Amino acid sequence: MALEIRQQLKLSQQLVMTPQLQQAIKLLQLSRMELMDVVRQELEENPVLEEGQETSEEKADVEAESPTAEEPSSQELTEVKGDNEGASDIDWQTYLESYSLGGSTADNYEADEERPSYENLLTRKPSLQDHLLWQLNMSRLEKMDRQIACELIGNIDEGGYLQVSAEEIAEQIAVDVQQVERVLNALQEFDPVGVCSRNLQECLLRQVQQLDMENSLVDQILRDHLGDLENRRYPAIARALHVSVDEVYEAAKLISNLDPRPGSQYGQEETHYISPDIFVHKVGDEYIVVLNDEGLPNLRINSFYRNALSGTTKVDEEAGEYIQDKLRGALWLIKSIHQRQRTIYKVTTSIVKYQRDFFDRGPSYLKPLVLRDVAEDIGMHESTVSRVTTNKYVQTPQGLFELKFFFNSGIHTTGGDSVASESVKIKIKEIIAGENERKPYSDQKIVELLKEQGIDIARRTVTKYREMLNIGSSTQRKRLF
Repeated sequence: MALEIRQQLKLSQQLVMTPQLQQAIKLLQLSRMELMDVVRQELEENPVLEEGQETSEEKADVEAESPTAEEPSSQELTEVKGDNEGASDIDWQTYLESYSLGGSTADNYEADEERPSYENLLTRKPSLQDHLLWQLNMSRLEKMDRQIACELIGNIDEGGYLQVSAEEIAEQIAVDVQQVERVLNALQEFDPVGVCSRNLQECLLRQVQQLDMENSLVDQILRDHLGDLENRRYPAIARALHVSVDEVYEAAKLISNLDPRPGSQYGQEETHYISPDIFVHKVGDEYIVVLNDEGLPNLRINSFYRNALSGTTKVDEEAGEYIQDKLRGALWLIKSIHQRQRTIYKVTTSIVKYQRDFFDRGPSYLKPLVLRDVAEDIGMHESTVSRVTTNKYVQTPQGLFELKFFFNSGIHTTGGDSVASESVKIKIKEIIAGENERKPYSDQKIVELLKEQGIDIARRTVTKYREMLNIGSSTQRKRLF
C-alpha cells in the first residue's frame, strides 16, 4: 500500500473555551465571599477599573462591549486649608483625661464585675498544641526528651489522639523506641487527662487511673469487655465477670461520664459566617426576589483611561494597546458579574414558583425538583443551573438555605403522589425524636411508621437517610439509665 501526502477539506464543529468564557463560568460558580475577593484583586491589578456608581453611558458600553462613550468630567476639588482658629477654645486637659491611647483600662471600671474577662480580649483561643507546649516548658524533661515531646505533640489530632506510632517517631529522630515510650507516658499525664492516647481504650484507662480506680470493675470492663460495652451487652459482661447486671449498669454509667475526646475542648473550629446571595420576601400573598448587593463594589471605568482612548489625551501606541487590553478585560468582568446576578435571580424566581408550598408551610412540604425542571423553565442548560446553585444561599421566611437544598429526588407514596427525599428525612428525624430511649425504633419499625403516613420506602433507604442525618442505630440510641 503506497503512502502519499494530500490536502483534504473537512468541516467540523467544536466548542472553544475562550479566556472570557472561562472567566464567566468561574464567576458563575463562585460564592459571594469568593466573588468579593476576586473583585478586590481585580481592582488592585487593573488600573482601568475603579469603584463607584456606573453611569448610563458605561452601562451601554458594557452591553455593547465597546469603549466609545465618554464619562462626564468630575467637578474640580479645591484644597481645604486649616488654620489655628478655635484652637484656644479646646480644653486639652479634659480631653486627654477622657481619652486613652491604650484602649479600656482598669480605671474605667468602677467594680471588677464590670471589667471584661481576659479571655474575651484574646485574639484567638489557645489550641491543644499550645496548651501542651506550655506544660512541656514547665516540665523537667531533658533536651532530647523535649525534642521527642515536640514531635509527639505535633502529631496529635483535634480529639487529642496520637496519629503516629512510637516506632515512626523513633526512626525519624534516630532514638530508641523505649525512650519515645517513656516520653509518651510523661505526656499522657498532662492536662487534659487522656491526651496523647493511641486509641479509645488507652484514653479511658488513663482517666480511670487518674481517678484511682485501677483494678476496679470499671477498669476490668474497659480492658477486657470494651466491645460488649459499646454494643450494650450488659448481661454478657455480668456473666463473664461474675457480677450482677446492676453493678455493670453502675459501672457503665460512670464510664459514660468519661471524655472520649479530651482535646475537643481546645478545638480551633472556625466559625463560617454565611452571607445570603439573594433574599425572598413575602409581600401580601406574593414572594419578591431581591438580590443582595451589599458589600459588592460597584465597578466602573476610570475616566482618565477612557479619555486616553477617545483621543482627548495623547498616548503612545504601546500604552494605547495596554489600556485597550485592560479596558476589554474590565468591561468583560462587569458584564460577567451582571450576567451572574441575572442568572441567580432567574433561578431563584423559578425555585420559588416550583416550591411555593415550602415557602408557605415549611420544609415538610418540599416537593421533588431536579435541575432539568428549572433549566427548561428559564431556558438555560442544566450545567449552568448546577453552577449557579453551588455555594449560593437564599434567605427565606423559613430560614437560610443553600439553593441546592431545593433540589430533591422524588419518592412515591401509597396514594400515587411523590414526596421529596428531604421531607422523608425530616419525618424520620421526627419519628426518632419521639421514640422511647429505652426501646428505640428499629429501621424496620420506622419503615412501618412511614408506611402509615403514606410513604413506602425500603429499610435500606431508611438506614441510608438515618446515616446521612448522623443518627446512630437503635442499639447505639438505646439508653438504659
